[in-house]
Amino acid sequence: MSLSYIVKEGFAGLKRTRLASVTSIVALIISVLMLSILFRLAWNGYEVAQAMRAQIEIDVFLVDMSDQRVDQLRGEFSDLSGVDEVEYISKDDAAEIFREEFGAEGESLADLRFLPASFRIQIEEGTGSEEVAALVSQIEGYRGVDDVVYNQYLVELLEDRMETMIYAGAAVGLLILLTAVVLVFNTIRLTIYAKRDLIKAMKLVGATNGFIRRPFVVEGFFQGVIAGGVAAVLHWLTFEHVIPYYLPEVGVMSWPFDYWYYTLGGAALFAVLLGLFGSRWAARKFIRDHTVAPG
Repeated sequence: MSLSYIVKEGFAGLKRTRLASVTSIVALIISVLMLSILFRLAWNGYEVAQAMRAQIEIDVFLVDMSDQRVDQLRGEFSDLSGVDEVEYISKDDAAEIFREEFGAEGESLADLRFLPASFRIQIEEGTGSEEVAALVSQIEGYRGVDDVVYNQYLVELLEDRMETMIYAGAAVGLLILLTAVVLVFNTIRLTIYAKRDLIKAMKLVGATNGFIRRPFVVEGFFQGVIAGGVAAVLHWLTFEHVIPYYLPEVGVMSWPFDYWYYTLGGAALFAVLLGLFGSRWAARKFIRDHTVAPG
C-alpha cells in the first residue's frame, strides 16, 4: 500500500464524516488545552509549595556552652539527613535581631542579652513532614540543646495540600483523557461504518485487516495533528496575551522547565498520540470480520 493512498484515504475519511470529525477535533482541542493548563497550574502550585517549604526553618535554642562545642554541634547538624544549611545566631546577633524587629521599645530588653544563642536550620527541598519530625526529635537529643521550635503545622499543611492537588489533578486529567479517546473512537467507528460495503468487498478479494486499517489510523493521526496545533496556539495566546491583559497577577505564572515550547510541544504530541490511540482502537475493534455493523 503506497503512502499517497494512505494519506488520501485518511483525508477522505475526515470528509465522509465531517460533522463527527469536527466534533472529535474540537473535543481533542478542548481536552488537550485543559490538560496543558492543568499541568501548568500543577507545576506552578508545586513551585509555590517548594518555595514555601524552603522557608521552613528549625530553630534550635542552646544552653550556654563553649565555642568549641558550638562548632562541634554545627558540624554534626550539617551532616544530618534532610539538613540543607545551618546558621549560628549568637546572643549578640539575637539581641540585634530583637532590636531591629521591636525598635526603641525593645532597646532596653535587647541590652540585657536575655535571648539564648541558637542554630537556624533550613531543611532540604522535598523533605516530608515525617522526616522533619524525625529530624527534630533527633536534634532534641543532642547535649547542649535546650529547645527546638519549627512550624509543624505549615509542613503538614503543605504536604496535605500537595497530595490533594495531585489526586484531584490526576482524576480530572484521566476523565478528560478518556473523553477525548472515546470521541476519536466513535468518529473512526462512524467512518468505518460508512465504508462497510467497500471493506466487505476488499476482504472478499483478500485484503488483510492491517491493509484496511491503516487509512483509519492515519485519519486519527490527522485529527490529533490539527487538534494539537490549535490547542498549542490557543494556550500560548491565552497565557501570553489574554490573561496578562485582563488578569496581570495570573499572567506571571511560569512555564514548566522555564520554556514555553516544552509544554506546548508536549501538548501537541499528546494530541497526536490520543488521535492515534483512539483510531487504532476503533479500527482494530470494528475491522474484524466480513460484516461491519454500527454496534
